[in-house]
Amino acid sequence: MFWSSISLSPTAIASPSFPLTELFFPPLSPTPTLTPATFKLRSSSTCCTKTDLTSQHEETPPNPYPKQDETPQAAAAAEEETFQVLTAIHTQYNDILIFDTPQSRMLLLDSTHNVHSVLQKGDEKWTGSYWDEFVSLPPIVPEGPIAIYGLGGGTAAHLMLDVWPSLQLEGWEIDEILIDKAREYFGLSNLEKCNDVGGQLQVHIDDAFSHEQHRPSGYAGIIIDLFSDGKVLSQLQEVEIWLELSDRLMPGGRLMVNCGGVSESSLDGKVQHPSIDDIWMQNTTIKALAEAFPGQVNWKRMPESQGQNYLALTGPLPDLTSWSAMVPSCLSEAVKQWKHCRPLH
Repeated sequence: MFWSSISLSPTAIASPSFPLTELFFPPLSPTPTLTPATFKLRSSSTCCTKTDLTSQHEETPPNPYPKQDETPQAAAAAEEETFQVLTAIHTQYNDILIFDTPQSRMLLLDSTHNVHSVLQKGDEKWTGSYWDEFVSLPPIVPEGPIAIYGLGGGTAAHLMLDVWPSLQLEGWEIDEILIDKAREYFGLSNLEKCNDVGGQLQVHIDDAFSHEQHRPSGYAGIIIDLFSDGKVLSQLQEVEIWLELSDRLMPGGRLMVNCGGVSESSLDGKVQHPSIDDIWMQNTTIKALAEAFPGQVNWKRMPESQGQNYLALTGPLPDLTSWSAMVPSCLSEAVKQWKHCRPLH
């Protein structure tokens, strides 16, 4: 097992002068070298700098520099900063990297090595990021199955079944190897078993946009968390896609979407200073949603400490006081931050 140091405090994201793919999945070499890189949440300004050594195979060699005669204080400090690489592998769709810290297990994907899933250890289950927000969806949709497009390691599914154990979830993920790793390292297989009150996760390995995936009776809600190479999938900037996805909902159903951060294309090369109620226009995914569903889109932006992702919710803006009373206490103030998207014209 290979151990190294990791800094978990927020720092500015720097553009590395070397390809990250070569860092984590270098060509086979008898004497690989150590090189620094950065990890970050998707569309987040929070990252952690690390030094790592992995090959393109699933091998994590032992630390060649074991520490000797550490004081208890030094050992404690090291425990707070060390991490362990569990697996690193190429697939048709992803570069998968999974590593442990003393506090959590993380899944990093694609050449950006953004964090796509987190599994907390100990008593703390909340991630302090946008995954927590998905837990607030069930109280404001009809009874029925909820789909997750972009299942990843299953962070949202873990949280939702923990809070709402009777839920019927259907998770969609295109990468079969990623699902295998999520079962092995993120406890996904436990969610696939029917629990004591009938709740469970059904996993589909397929393209979420496939027309064959339409459930005849419709979904009560669809959570959409689809990224590639650090960006929201380009299809989600198309009005037609949103209309197709909406057709998969039962009456009264809603879409809840991780829309990423500020979109470069939305600025058109100009410095813009929209009002606080209109900053959602900096995000092209929400703009496409607002065009597809005029007057039926709501938005919020995560605070800087939680990545500054934009989130969108379709349908009428719920009564925020009632909604706040129906979710776990740690989310009660968060749901009050949702706002209605004012008309584009």
